[in-house]
Amino acid sequence: MSGIVSADSPLVPPELAVLSVAEMYAADHAAAAAGIPSLVLMEAAGAAVARAIMVRWSRQAVTILCGPGNNGGDGYVVARLLHEAGWPVRLACGTGAGQSDAIANAQRWREAGGESIAIGPHVLDGGGLVVDALFGAGLSRPLTPEIRTLVSRINQQRIACIAIDVPSGVSGDTGEVLGGGDDGAPRCAMTVTFFRPKSAHLLYPGRALCGELIVADIGIPASVLGGIRPATCRNTPALWHLPEPGWADHKYTRGHGIVIGGSAMTGAARLAARAARRVGAGLLTLAVPPDSVPIYAGSEVGAFVEPRPGDDLKNVLSDPRRNCVLIGPGCGVGVETRRMVTACLATEKAVVLDADALTSFAQAPRELFEAVASRRAATVMTPHGGEFSRLFGADVTGGKLAHARAAAARAGAVIVYKGADTVVAAPDGRAAIAANGPPWLATGGSGDVLAGLVLGLLAQGCDGWTAATAGVWLHGAAAIAVGRGLIAEDLPEALPKVLQGL
Repeated sequence: MSGIVSADSPLVPPELAVLSVAEMYAADHAAAAAGIPSLVLMEAAGAAVARAIMVRWSRQAVTILCGPGNNGGDGYVVARLLHEAGWPVRLACGTGAGQSDAIANAQRWREAGGESIAIGPHVLDGGGLVVDALFGAGLSRPLTPEIRTLVSRINQQRIACIAIDVPSGVSGDTGEVLGGGDDGAPRCAMTVTFFRPKSAHLLYPGRALCGELIVADIGIPASVLGGIRPATCRNTPALWHLPEPGWADHKYTRGHGIVIGGSAMTGAARLAARAARRVGAGLLTLAVPPDSVPIYAGSEVGAFVEPRPGDDLKNVLSDPRRNCVLIGPGCGVGVETRRMVTACLATEKAVVLDADALTSFAQAPRELFEAVASRRAATVMTPHGGEFSRLFGADVTGGKLAHARAAAARAGAVIVYKGADTVVAAPDGRAAIAANGPPWLATGGSGDVLAGLVLGLLAQGCDGWTAATAGVWLHGAAAIAVGRGLIAEDLPEALPKVLQGL
């Protein structure tokens, strides 16, 4: 699998696409150009929200907060449909509907016998559900003090809130809460969005504020994505294909990975080696300081252990059958690690750079990027937030997704920007957001396992994008399979069942 995307092919599978705010606007406009009136789409959107509410909750009082734009227009549709179904509805608005479709649906609400009151502190009196139809994904400024007061009450009293599109106050592109604070956006029990998810639904903190996410079909044809060519997608098994060994394969045809180990934190490299073998690498060599050979050999009985003198990797890297290398976990930060990284990048082998391999270049990132730029083989970098900041800085605006994309373009490598919402970004602009990493992955050594998974997939011939995206998803799936109480050593042992499930 080359991973190369042609100029006229979709960047990501359309069914997995995650849209930016601008891309969603473009999809709406393309649907209108295809003969689907925007008023019809608004009716379908409101119907989807009303239907989701009636499925999940029993009939009760509902307060609908409507803003002036199309999000508010959706709210008027929800109000009318719930009212027609016999639900007690209170609708509160600010300055009134300001866009044509919203104005039309406000009129329909009035014609159905509905009334509107002004937004104020009293509108939440009486309990029941709250529908947030104030602002959609395109909001670019913090909520007003008046709205923040309502949001604070919703959050403090844990009122069940249903957001239309995204919780108001959350940036649709970054998932960040505009203006910050506990009253910057409501914590919702459910969010109903339309056509395709937006970045904010998968990126934190927006993801945590959405509650249950429902992506409703409102009649926009998938064909509109052909002209938009979205570059972001959800990371699921539908995105990639794992290498499938054939009956004629043997250990030498399934790839031979190298893990460069250190002498101080030997567990890191051993965890990575175990993961690489579990995910399918045929052979694995640990290249370690001579005085550490007994430690590695005694625990990794299925791997080769080869002594390396200092930072000299000539013998380790000389065998062309060893087709990929991981360096960083437990290596130590400093000149010696930098020299070894440079030596690895000077080969035709696929390279995974993690942990100390990245931090060792914090003061000389250009040196690293220039070494990567001259390569033809895959390079994958797997930084967590601290390592990312040390290597790439934080001068890029637009949140985690934009940061990962900019880093991939700058480094010329596939970037695995780790976290609860791990983003994989490729130099060609593609990005995939993971949504299956449970909180108990936050334990020492889990990142070393992830680096080993990527190495093991590269060993079997995966391109960098596939190895990174599949490795991230398998990492999360293994953690889910283990459950709470997980330690990093559990992750490789959970892989066989996960792989069998695929």
